[in-house]
Amino acid sequence: MLRTIVVCWIVLLLLGPSSQANQNQSVRQPNIIFVLADDLGYTDVGCYGSQYYETPNIDRLATQGMRLLNHHHCQNCAPTRAALMSGQYGARTGVYTVGSIDRFNWQSRPLRPVDNVTDLPLDRDIIARQMKAAGYVTGMFGKWHLGEKGDYHPSRRGFDEAITSSGKHFDFVTNPKTEYAEGEYLADFLTDRAVDFIARHKDQPFFLYLPHFGVHSPYQAKQNWIDHFTPKPAVGGHHNATYAAMIASVDESVGRIMKTLDELNLDANTVLIFSSDNGGVGGYVREGIKESGDVTDNAPLRSGKGSLYEGGTRVPLIVRWPGVVAAGSSCPTPTIHVDLFPTFSELGTVPLPRQTLDGESLVKLFRDSNAKLNREAIYQHFPGYLGAGVNSWRTTPVSLIQQGDWKLMEFFEDSRVELYNLKDDIGEVQNLADKEQSRTEQMLAQLTKWRQEVGAPLPIANERPAELKEKRTRNRQSTK
Repeated sequence: MLRTIVVCWIVLLLLGPSSQANQNQSVRQPNIIFVLADDLGYTDVGCYGSQYYETPNIDRLATQGMRLLNHHHCQNCAPTRAALMSGQYGARTGVYTVGSIDRFNWQSRPLRPVDNVTDLPLDRDIIARQMKAAGYVTGMFGKWHLGEKGDYHPSRRGFDEAITSSGKHFDFVTNPKTEYAEGEYLADFLTDRAVDFIARHKDQPFFLYLPHFGVHSPYQAKQNWIDHFTPKPAVGGHHNATYAAMIASVDESVGRIMKTLDELNLDANTVLIFSSDNGGVGGYVREGIKESGDVTDNAPLRSGKGSLYEGGTRVPLIVRWPGVVAAGSSCPTPTIHVDLFPTFSELGTVPLPRQTLDGESLVKLFRDSNAKLNREAIYQHFPGYLGAGVNSWRTTPVSLIQQGDWKLMEFFEDSRVELYNLKDDIGEVQNLADKEQSRTEQMLAQLTKWRQEVGAPLPIANERPAELKEKRTRNRQSTK
């Protein structure tokens, strides 16, 4: 009996610590890294179709993980960021676009836009605060665009470490002010901070948000990359050497993150996600919005940034989660920005926020690309205008609903309805609204119901100057 006890004790001594370590590793929350490019189009990376831009690291990430083929963000940057951080559609946050409605000449149009909120309301528990409550250390380095002053700064909203910067790629300004070497490129600066954050927090669960300002204008890049692409022949609408060089710097950033995780043995327990905030700045010439000047092209998708056609909202999204996500897999299920908050929440087992969440966790899709989500549709609502020059518009006020392969758009100026089968017509060329009347009526009714449920405001009639003058004249006469 004594001999048996001694043997068991020796076995426990030999195996216990290792077994305990394995158990701790298995139950430890996964690290989460979300890298977000700015204005990178759906086909601006190799693994989504480009034969001109060079993205070896992003492509390698795709071979090690899953590509979501039908993922959508908003038509421009601020509303996407608000949705990602709050888990809510713009109809709930009031963040629909960038800046005030007077940024474009809406006075020349039939409708007055809904006023835009520029700072994400402070009563929303953003994902960083919830991750922090779940025991994560949180970091954010890059473009914030949801409020910089006082309590709106990310360092006051749940990020333990936060440095914001956007507007320039060289000689940039950071908040808080941070020293950097003369001539340093912003993408490199942000990646340095991200890599340092990972190294310092490798022994605890961390949530890292790395929203690059690249590849947003102004189009500025490192000269060595410009020289690399200058002699390269154009392929389709991909042709701009400086833009290609900017993409290469974002790709370098992804590569450095992957290398750091590998060197620190963190890759196996880290969920790494890459995406872009909206469609690329191109497709306008094909659409007839501009005569020339596209920096890229989102073909075969229609239009580009600022539009709610697929070129403006469909973006790449790649997730690597070793041992869970099948390497080299893809998923065609329609997904959208508000899904990321509940996804991160499930990954990190975080508490529920105060606000309603509009999305659904994508973890089941990560585990099985053929899994079905519980919802019937995804939505977008944009009650404003985005211009592209004098009397040229990337979009007018519109809502949309996507059910599987079917997408319906309702334009508010003239009540026009467009219906597309994206599986057969990814370029949104053939409007099937008249041909598919029953489907059109059903989807339009569901879109209307959704707007009512989320309290989505609609633009109102615009009283143009001449009409307003006539109305004032009538009012004066009625008071005599």
